[in-house]
Amino acid sequence: MSQTVYPFGGNAKSDDPRAKDKTIVGGKGANLAEMAEIGLPVPPGFTITTEECLDYLEHGADPSTELRAGFAEKLRHDVTSALGHIEATVGKRLGDKDDPLLVSVRSGAAISMPGMMDTVLNLGLNDETVEGLAQVSGDERFAWDSYRRFIQMYSDVVLGIDHGLFEEALEIAKEDKDLYADTEMSAEEWKELVAEYKQIAADERGGEPFPQDVTEQLWGAIRAVFDSWDSERAKIYRRLNDIPHDMGTAVNVQAMVFGNMGDTSATGVAFTRDPATGEKSYYGEFLINAQGEDVVAGIRTPQYLTKAAREAAGADKPSMEEAMPEAYAELARVFDLLEQHYRDMQDIEFTVERGHLWMLQTRTGKRTAKAALKLAVDMADEGLIDEKTAILRVDPMALDQLLHPTLDPDAPRDVLTTGLPASPGAAAGKIVLDADTAEQWAGRGESVILVRVETSPEDIHGMHAATGILTARGGMTSHAAVVARGMGRPCVSGASAVVIDRAKRLLKIGSRDLKEGDLITLDGAKGQVMAGEVATIEPELAGDFGTLMEWADKHRRMRVRTNAETPNDCRMARQFGAEGIGLCRTEHMFFDAGRISAVREMILADDENGRRAALDKLLPEQRKDFHEIFEVMKGLSCTIRLLDPPLHEFLPHGDAEFEDLAATTGHSVEHLKRRAGELHEFNPMLGHRGCRLGITYPEIYEMQARAIFEAACDVKAASGEAPLPEVMIPLVVTRRELEILRALVERVAGDVFGEKGTVVDYLVGTMIELPRAALMAGEIAEEARFFSFGTNDLTQTTLGVSRDDASRFLGPYVDRGIFARDPFVSLDIDGVGQLVTMAAERGRATRGDIKLGICGEHGGDPASIRFCEETGLDYVSASPYRVPIARLAAAQASLGK
Repeated sequence: MSQTVYPFGGNAKSDDPRAKDKTIVGGKGANLAEMAEIGLPVPPGFTITTEECLDYLEHGADPSTELRAGFAEKLRHDVTSALGHIEATVGKRLGDKDDPLLVSVRSGAAISMPGMMDTVLNLGLNDETVEGLAQVSGDERFAWDSYRRFIQMYSDVVLGIDHGLFEEALEIAKEDKDLYADTEMSAEEWKELVAEYKQIAADERGGEPFPQDVTEQLWGAIRAVFDSWDSERAKIYRRLNDIPHDMGTAVNVQAMVFGNMGDTSATGVAFTRDPATGEKSYYGEFLINAQGEDVVAGIRTPQYLTKAAREAAGADKPSMEEAMPEAYAELARVFDLLEQHYRDMQDIEFTVERGHLWMLQTRTGKRTAKAALKLAVDMADEGLIDEKTAILRVDPMALDQLLHPTLDPDAPRDVLTTGLPASPGAAAGKIVLDADTAEQWAGRGESVILVRVETSPEDIHGMHAATGILTARGGMTSHAAVVARGMGRPCVSGASAVVIDRAKRLLKIGSRDLKEGDLITLDGAKGQVMAGEVATIEPELAGDFGTLMEWADKHRRMRVRTNAETPNDCRMARQFGAEGIGLCRTEHMFFDAGRISAVREMILADDENGRRAALDKLLPEQRKDFHEIFEVMKGLSCTIRLLDPPLHEFLPHGDAEFEDLAATTGHSVEHLKRRAGELHEFNPMLGHRGCRLGITYPEIYEMQARAIFEAACDVKAASGEAPLPEVMIPLVVTRRELEILRALVERVAGDVFGEKGTVVDYLVGTMIELPRAALMAGEIAEEARFFSFGTNDLTQTTLGVSRDDASRFLGPYVDRGIFARDPFVSLDIDGVGQLVTMAAERGRATRGDIKLGICGEHGGDPASIRFCEETGLDYVSASPYRVPIARLAAAQASLGK
């Protein structure tokens, strides 16, 4: 039977590889064991495995198993034994009324989920042990402060009592005594508040008193941590960050050390380098006479870790470097040791208890995209990691933070207030005052700034929906700051001038009143909050970004193209490193206001002659489109998809449009409406579209092919450098369709080359976007020089799910594990992926040199790109702003393979 509990610290060591396997003991448990073994001061403790969490969650819901009231006998035995390890190491016993052991109970999943799951501190306090703690510590105030903290936290996390009730009682108590800070409360005042807290807990539990049995407290906390894995906020966080739902969390039970034992004690959160910029400087905050939750909760404004940071911020209160020089020096030594050991920036939690430093956690630190790039490049330059590790170190999707416009430094700014620059970047949006409103407004296309006094884990859905986050309280390591940096959202925290009136839905900043819905701009790099929207500038992709992209290009196998149909998009994509066009959707050109009338005239014509007359008007416009694109992309492959959508998308919609068209064509409105009615389809996306248009109305594809080849010849003549047109026939399901239309394209190419007196190389191929096409790829390859997988439609037709309507139910499908991820965001590898693999294999078997690529939206998704590398595709194609993401993801896929 597998071990259920693994001790750490003290003299505990294990040769069992599971003891440091993050999937078994979680990231926190593995790192605590690791730190203890390399000699760092870690309070002793033990970790309950993730397997026990999953077993509990699976069986605990069934009352017949009685797991809600207790646990399997082996787990009870192992926890009791491991608790004995802690007691023996520190010389204290849980529940001892003379010299009590207190423990913390914390979550620790394999993948870090900051603030999403539950923690209980100071467990083991009751009406008797608090007296013993006061006696042995010699500090009655500290003991009763710890007890009131425990009652509030345990009531919230384990008993499900609203923590706001306790906070309100504390604020009233301070007001009654004319006190400002918690640290001003005396021992007697904490005793009075403890009595009030216990009464609140009893009232909220129907008269049942707050638990005094320390064993009951321990198992209640363990159950609560397990339950928090299935909390709504944790599920949302996992869905937003693509973390599997079946991992579970470990539980870490650890001897308490106290940062709230007076002015020689403190607690803090720190990073070995700046997580916002990547600069090689210690970064963090601490609070004297406080416990760990105080720093991240935003209740008290923390102090800076270093003197340099304090001076740069213009803060008055001394830094840890100045207030606790010996403890700070020891902490700096630990920073360097941990970074060398883990070879990455570390996020550390520590406590100083009466001058002695204790390490409570280390983990790989969350960072902004800018910091991730700098850290990767700097650490490679320092020899800490190699070039390949640097490439693998940066999350491709994080680059999205760097690829969009930033605030123009020369633009006028109406600065309302300045807070802490908690997470860099710029964002403009409408003020919203709660997470639910943020999600609702963002769902209807609004850009919103979530404004809160301080954020909590329950705000996670609103933080994700918002373009930026503003809080009145909290420091650089508060919940808002840490989560915003991980999400890539700009954040300004600790903006004390911000006053929120929830009842009136108003925001007061100094003398200015703003309503919910008013527009503001955040500058997360400077901590500024501005009225209105500030002008932006395009990003510069140089420095560390350029270096990492250069390394990535050296190590990737697949080419990266772009999906683009305008010269501006093509120029942007080339700036981002695109190596050609993977999909040019010609229908987008037809919607131009200057040519839609000619398109409608062509569609509603009664015969071929009428269609050709309208197409003659479109030819010069279409030729100009391709000429402009080929000028930007000269010398590169350009896949041009011939007209694909159903014709109904171009038809007039109202009487005014029919009247305008009647005036242009000379037909009556009645005639045009009748003709439009004849073209009506019940399911147009599976109707008269794609190559079916080319088969029934070949003159449409003739015009487009002529425009392509004339433009290519003209660009070649003007520049001496021709593009390589790849003419894509869409929605093919049979070899014969492609045979007919390939012959049409080749005939037009021959005509144009004869007229121009020159030739350009070109390919004719198809988009594989229907299941039958994938199945018949071997036959279709007889006529195709390339396959481009259109995974948007292939996903729709394979799953029988409309992409336009799926948002109504795909969220619950992902939450319940039916789909691992939204299949329109990340490729359904098990299903759709099988068809892609099959088509690639069958296509190559027929034509060994067939070119294979992917041009659906999945071409910019790192997980889908990994699959493309494994399948051996030649290229991926992504939207212009996704090109750098695809370049890095392709390099990582190649290195991973």
